[in-house]
Amino acid sequence: MNIDKITQPFTEIFPGDFSGNTIQRNTPKVLFSTVEPVGFENPELIIFNEKLSEEIGLGKFNEDDLNFLVATHLPENIKTYATAYAGHQFGNWAGQLGDGRAILAGEITNEAGEKNEIQWKGAGATPYSRHADGRAVLRSSVREYLMSEAMHHLGIPTTRALSLCFTGEEVVRDMMYSGNPQNEKGAVVVRTAESFLRFGHFELMSAQKEIKTLTELTDFTIKNYFKSITSQGEQKYKDFFSEVCNKTADLMVEWFRVGFVHGVMNTDNMSILGLTIDYGPYSMMDEYDLNFTPNTTDLPGRRYAFGKQGQISQWNLWQLANALFPLIKDEKFLEETLNSYGNYFWEAHDKMLSRKFGFDEFKKEDEEFFINWQGLMQELQLDYTLFFNLLEKLDSISDIKTDFQMISYGFLDDAKIKKLDDFLQNYSFRLKTNTISKEESLDLMKKANPKFLLRNYLLFECIEEINNGKTEILQKLTKALENPYEEIFPEFSVKRPTGYDDISGCSMLSCSS
Repeated sequence: MNIDKITQPFTEIFPGDFSGNTIQRNTPKVLFSTVEPVGFENPELIIFNEKLSEEIGLGKFNEDDLNFLVATHLPENIKTYATAYAGHQFGNWAGQLGDGRAILAGEITNEAGEKNEIQWKGAGATPYSRHADGRAVLRSSVREYLMSEAMHHLGIPTTRALSLCFTGEEVVRDMMYSGNPQNEKGAVVVRTAESFLRFGHFELMSAQKEIKTLTELTDFTIKNYFKSITSQGEQKYKDFFSEVCNKTADLMVEWFRVGFVHGVMNTDNMSILGLTIDYGPYSMMDEYDLNFTPNTTDLPGRRYAFGKQGQISQWNLWQLANALFPLIKDEKFLEETLNSYGNYFWEAHDKMLSRKFGFDEFKKEDEEFFINWQGLMQELQLDYTLFFNLLEKLDSISDIKTDFQMISYGFLDDAKIKKLDDFLQNYSFRLKTNTISKEESLDLMKKANPKFLLRNYLLFECIEEINNGKTEILQKLTKALENPYEEIFPEFSVKRPTGYDDISGCSMLSCSS
C-alpha cells in the first residue's frame, strides 16, 4: 500500500500536546495529542477492503502491510495522534472527551484530489481513554466493520472500514455492564472518512474560550469540506451552520428510511459532515417500534429511541449553535435556523416515506395515512423492512393472513387482519391517484426499500463463527451488504428467528459494545 503518501496536516495547523504522554488527563487549549500505538506482535488479518483501499489512494495490499493495519512498526512518515473534543452525553455536559479508542495515522489524497483520514480503532490508550485501555474486542470491531460498509452500500453517508484484524491479545470486557467481565479476543479496525470532525471539537474550543482556535477550526472545516460556501465574514459562518443543519437532517431521514437506530446520539458522536459515525450499540430495526432503543445504557428513558432521532439531532444542533455563537453573534438567526429545522426534516421525511410507498408525490392527506400506518405497524408488530418488501408484491398476495403473519412478531387475530385489510384497501386507493405508472411506482419502492439489512442476529452469528476460526458467514454477509437492494441470499430476508429474542447482542447492547 502507498503508506508513504499519508501526511498529518491537522497537527501542523492546530495547537497540540506533543509530549506523547498517554496518561489520561485534561489537555486544555489543544485539539490533539501525539500518541504511540501499543503495537501487536502476533496480528492476523480477518478481512481487507480492497475496493476502498484503491478508492482512497492506498492501493493494493501485500503481506508486509499487515503491521500498518494494526499500527505496529510504523514508518517515519506516520506521526500518530488522537484528537480532543468535548460533548453532551445523554443530555448532560461531559466536558473534555476525545479519541479514547481511536488513533489517527493522518490523511491521504487520491488521484482525483479527494482526501480521506485514516484511523485505527483499538490500537491503544490515549490521554482521552477515560480510565480504559484503548483496545477493542472482536465483537465490537466486526460490528463496526460490517455496518459501516452496509450503510455505505445503502447509500447513507458514513465512515467506512478498510480492514479488520485480530491483535493476538485478549481483552477484558463487561458486555452488558452486568458485573460479569470476560476475556474476549482483541481486534483492530482501520476506518476512513473525509473527516472525523465532530460537534464536540467545536464545543471544546468554545467552552475553553479558545476563540482564535475555534475560528481557525471553523475556517479549516469550511475550506476543506464545505467548498460551496463562498461568503465572507459572519455570513460565512451562518452559511456553514445552515448547511450542517441540512446535512444532519438529511442523515436522520436516511436513518428512518432503513430503520437504523444509532443508540448513542451524544454530541461527541455527531459528525460535522453529516456522516454516520461511531458504531456502538446500534441496531437495524426488526419489529417496527418508534420507542425502540438498542442501548441498555439508554434505559429506561429511551432518549435515543428510533422515533426520537430527529428531535435529538435538533437538540444537538442547539448545542453546536451555542458553541459557534462567538462567531455568529446573531441570536435571531440561530433561533430561526433551528426552529425551521423541524420543517425541513419533516418535509424530507414525508417525501422519503412517499417513495417507500411508491407515491408520485407527498399530498397533505398522506399525513393521516402515515399516522395510521405507524399505529398499524406497532399494533401488529410487523417487521419494518419485510413489510415494504411484501407491499411491493401486493398484487400477487393471495392470503393476507398467511403472508403478513410471516413478517409479524406477534399473533394476527381476525380483528387485526381486518384492520390490515382496511389499510391495504386504502393504500390501493391511494396508488390509483398516482400520476405515474405502476412500473414507475414500483421502481420508486425498490430504490427506497432494501431487501437486505444487517440485523443484529446475523452479526451475532458472524461474530460467533469468526471466534471459532471460520469466515463463511462473513463472506456471505459482505456480498449481501454490497447489494442491499437485491435478494441474493433469501435466507437473510426473514424476520429475526425467535431463538434470538433473549440473546445478548441480538437486540440490545451496552455503550461499550
